[in-house]
Amino acid sequence: MTGPTRPLFPLGALVLAGALLLGVAGCRTPAGPTPAGPAQPSVPVRPSSPAVPPTQAAVFPVMLGIDVLEAKGFDTVVGKRIGLLTHPAGVNRRGESTIDVLRRAPNVRLVALFGPEHGIYGTDKAGANVADTVDRRTGLPVYSLHGANRKPTKAQLAGLDALVIDLQDIGVRSYTFNVVMRYAMEACFESNVEVIILDRPNPLGGLKVDGPLLDREWFSGVGAFRIPYVHGLTMAELAYYAASTPGALPEIAEAARNRGRLTLVPMRGWRREMRWTETGLPFVPTSQYVQDFAAVVGYAMVGLGCEFSGFTHGIGASYPFRGLGFKGVTAEKLAADLTALRVPGVAFRVLPDPANPRQTGVYAELTDWASWNPTELSFQLMRIASRYNAANPFAKLNADDARSFNIHVGSTAWWTALRRDGARVNLEAFLTDWKTQAAAYQQQTRKYWLYQ
Repeated sequence: MTGPTRPLFPLGALVLAGALLLGVAGCRTPAGPTPAGPAQPSVPVRPSSPAVPPTQAAVFPVMLGIDVLEAKGFDTVVGKRIGLLTHPAGVNRRGESTIDVLRRAPNVRLVALFGPEHGIYGTDKAGANVADTVDRRTGLPVYSLHGANRKPTKAQLAGLDALVIDLQDIGVRSYTFNVVMRYAMEACFESNVEVIILDRPNPLGGLKVDGPLLDREWFSGVGAFRIPYVHGLTMAELAYYAASTPGALPEIAEAARNRGRLTLVPMRGWRREMRWTETGLPFVPTSQYVQDFAAVVGYAMVGLGCEFSGFTHGIGASYPFRGLGFKGVTAEKLAADLTALRVPGVAFRVLPDPANPRQTGVYAELTDWASWNPTELSFQLMRIASRYNAANPFAKLNADDARSFNIHVGSTAWWTALRRDGARVNLEAFLTDWKTQAAAYQQQTRKYWLYQ
């Protein structure tokens, strides 16, 4: 790192610093649950510019990383040849694409675009391989990171000074945007290309942490960090954790992680307790089935429960990730059975499909945010599916489907118990263990919080 350094700011002051240049020094995070004190990472930090004027923050309660970068005259990228990894939700507070904001930035050369799952315009279907192309609107090459290559190649990074990442995550481990960020970081660190993260809110806030940690044997394109299913970090915080923790970037040598260059551009005005609806920002769809904040909540709540269980999400084409159905079970019976589970913070009611009133389903309604455990309903759905089926549906999965289930859920212990015990599985014991593990994880990752 060039220029003077000084110890890390106190955690509460990080958000006031604007962009932070982190020369990753590789401080150690404990491998298992240990009591966490006020220890702070040994990563040197220097402020790159004064804070954004209060008048701008007052007009827009939350300024995104791209807004902060623009308000500071693009100082972090001035004079650099940059690539940009983004998608349709990569916009500033006024709804302008980060692509356009950086193209008009003075003395900044945006020379390449990189696209995650669904592509830079969000038009490709979930899971579909996306080909490299040329963007007809800008004339820039577009390199797909959801196809033949999951990480940028050396040739694609050649000539870049930095790769800027502006992706809107939804706070859930299996949503692939945090995964593509990890792969991009690894490639850049190996190629001596700076990584710049423009931060965005975690729509679920920064305090909810829930579900099993991802066992390392199940690392894949839908899970690349050993974190709980609902992880409680922003993208910049997750990048900070990954760059600072031995083993968190497993596909590169530790020497490459240690010399990697990571720049974080935090938001202004965001607080950990904020849900998306409290940010003052419009929600831009992040994928075809996540069109609004209701679907974000639903993805965390039922996404895993609809994996090979027989449950479907949606009521017709309406209420994705909030409506539930099960073949051969009426909506009325399903609603009664789900209500009897007494899932904290969730209620169930029968609703028609607005496009086809004769078709009904069960809507999962969030009634108490404080008591809600985001993933609990999914695991209840797995257990009740085993009750609805004469044979345990999970015991019948072939090898490919079993792998798909596990790379999403992430817990070998749960898979073993569910396949063996079906409707008799001791879910309550797992929920207790996961809650303990999540609390330990949250304590251990507090050192990477950029916001209080």
